[in-house]
Parts: sequence; structure tokens; C-alpha cells
Amino acid sequence: MSERPKTADPAVVLAVIIGAHGVTGEVRLKVFAEELGAHHSFNGGTLTLKSLRHGSNGAIARFAEIADRNRAEALRGTELSVPRSALPPLGEGEYYHCDLIGLAAVSAGGEPLGRVVTVENFGAGDVIEIERDNGKTFMVPMRPDAVSSWDAERLVIEPAFVEG
Repeated sequence: MSERPKTADPAVVLAVIIGAHGVTGEVRLKVFAEELGAHHSFNGGTLTLKSLRHGSNGAIARFAEIADRNRAEALRGTELSVPRSALPPLGEGEYYHCDLIGLAAVSAGGEPLGRVVTVENFGAGDVIEIERDNGKTFMVPMRPDAVSSWDAERLVIEPAFVEG
């Protein structure tokens, strides 16, 4: 199991290009964020958002650097990211998934359990997946009765939610 990377301002993926839309360079997006339009520059300034609208098949964007369908198709699968510092501040009890991934997980008694490897949401709330040193994983709902606390270094899992 690898250590959490120490990056001063990590990139956070907000969307991915899933294909071309029309012939003038617009692209279809799968969006992971509530507000993509608040950001105008992606991928370290290599893509500049000119317009964003919602169509019947999801979000449709136009970038200044994409002028035709061929270029749009070539970017299929490209993730659109911004620096973590560009995201809005969080309220009490809120978190960004990117802040949880890589955190050490410990029991309420302080016993190391592993590291958070992913955060999923199957419709009923977030679920974190923890990988133990032996490679086995278990999942825990991201609720106060299961995860009693977390900070920038670790999250604490209550005993009833710790799996072997």
C-alpha cells in the first residue's frame, strides 16, 4: 500500500470528455462537480471554457482550443481538472472526495486499519473503501455513526464498521 502523496496543490478532476457534439468542436462531458461553469481554465491552462450548457445527453461544452469535430473526438477520455485551491471553501462536516483518498484509517482505539483508496456513492450517500496492508479491502459508510472523525491526516472508524 502506497503512502499518501504530498502535493502542495493537487489537481482535482471535475469532468471528463466523453465525445464530440456536432461538427464545430463542442464536446459532451460527464460532470462530477455541482458547478463546473464556475471554472474557466482546466488542466493547467491548456483548456479554456468558452461556454457550457446542458443538453438532453448531459453537459455540452465549447473550449477555445477545440475548433472542429476531429480535435473534439481526439480528446475523448480527457479528464478536466483544476487545482484543489480553486474549489470553494467547505462548511462544517463537509469534505471533498479528493481530501479523503489516501488518508490513514484507524480504529477508535487508534489501531491502524489501512488507507482510503476510493470514495463511491451508490445513491444513498458516500461509502469509503479502505485497503489494509495485506491488500484486502472493506467499505464503510461516510456517516457519523461509522466515521466518528477525520482530519487532514486520518479518519477514525467505529468498531462496529471494522471488517477483517
